Amino acid sequence: MNKLKVLAFNGSPRAGGNTSTLLAALEEGVAGAGGEMVTIRVCDLDIQPCTACGACDETGECIIEDDMAALYPQIMAADRLVLASPIYFYGLTAQVKALVDRSQALWNRGRLGLERGRRTPQRRGLLLAVAATKGPKVFDGAILTAKYAFDAMGFAHGGELLVRGLDVPGDAAQQPESLQRATRFGCALVQE
Repeated sequence: MNKLKVLAFNGSPRAGGNTSTLLAALEEGVAGAGGEMVTIRVCDLDIQPCTACGACDETGECIIEDDMAALYPQIMAADRLVLASPIYFYGLTAQVKALVDRSQALWNRGRLGLERGRRTPQRRGLLLAVAATKGPKVFDGAILTAKYAFDAMGFAHGGELLVRGLDVPGDAAQQPESLQRATRFGCALVQE
């Protein structure tokens, strides 16, 4: 039996920060439930912004030659997807937003009928987001972006793991309840 594949995109420009800490806890849950998770640090890649050239409207293929080309098949092979990001000005980081914008090619592949069978309710995406502020609307923009991104990539929206009050690196490690929540989310990603 094949293990359920979870693909996680870490959109934080800070290596080893709070986003990474929570992703590690999430991965513990995934592994504990029998799945496997691969985490890609988006900031280590060369992903150019979408130029709105329209080429993918006709073919479902992006013509920009960069690291995104290798990500498309990984996204399509995944059973679950995690977009992880700190919140910058009430949205995802620029690095992960570039990845989201370039998923237009995947949306067009679906629209053109080139990815039939991969757009099922069983494929789900999870948003993992952290914010320093405790504002009630701090995650609203990221949630909306993630929902549309998951749809474009062929995933149903599977929920959010949102953690407020993480101001400096190391704060997540000092919140055992948040780490436990992340591990439970990872387990649920595989078992649902």
